[in-house]
Amino acid sequence: MTGTLVLAGTPIGDVADAPPRLSKELAEADVIAAEDTRRLRRLTQALGVTPGGRVVSYFEGNESARTPELVEELRGGARVLLVTDAGMPSVSDPGYRLVAAAVEHDVLVTAVPGPSAVLTALALSGLPVDRFCFEGFLPRKAGERLSRLRENADERRTLVYFEAPHRLDDTLAAMAEVFGADRRAAVCRELTKTYEEVKRGPLADLAAWAAEGVRGEITVVVEGAPESGPEELDAGELVRRVRIREDAGERRKEAIAAVAAEAGLPKRVVFDAVVAAKRSAG
Repeated sequence: MTGTLVLAGTPIGDVADAPPRLSKELAEADVIAAEDTRRLRRLTQALGVTPGGRVVSYFEGNESARTPELVEELRGGARVLLVTDAGMPSVSDPGYRLVAAAVEHDVLVTAVPGPSAVLTALALSGLPVDRFCFEGFLPRKAGERLSRLRENADERRTLVYFEAPHRLDDTLAAMAEVFGADRRAAVCRELTKTYEEVKRGPLADLAAWAAEGVRGEITVVVEGAPESGPEELDAGELVRRVRIREDAGERRKEAIAAVAAEAGLPKRVVFDAVVAAKRSAG
């Protein structure tokens, strides 16, 4: 019998948000893999729980090396609990490698749902939440950051990013440049903590605000790209497009129908513009 890998969400701020099952798993797991063992100690003390199993570190620096060790524990029947500093393991935190390896070896993987900065920020942002995508942290280098943002420029779903406080002003300025100064956004700071703050407004305004300096854990929520509506064309432009098609060999009826479809207008509107232009020409 193989063991079980348990991914446990931990509080992103207020320790009272810890799910009740977390205490039970901490007490009963054979192995606890923690992103920071010191922070785990503070968490267990706050919860009044004594870890029942062996505690090992599992962070970005040793994730590759430690994963095979944990998989062997799982294959031997151990119950391995994975916790990160805050939020859900593998969401911009260690965990993906271990989950993938466990799945590959047919080990049962389950979760203790818990607080999520992504979902909390979305809910508080005031922006549409029916469809969204999470982009994690943007690249640190300015050129790479702009390139990634340009990839997201036409994304219609609400966008969620994590960002370090010392890079926030540059990131918001880059977003205003790529997405447009008036694109709505929300900067969510220190979620569930004492100094929680949600700053909402156009990207340009938020960039100016962040230039003064911002501290704490940051999640940025950005409105998706607007849907492109029918192109607004005046009568002269409609006539010009019909003539181009006629010069290319299309019959006038077909040219009018095609231009009307392109502009999202009734054929009668384009037809009337063509007739009026013909009368004006004498």
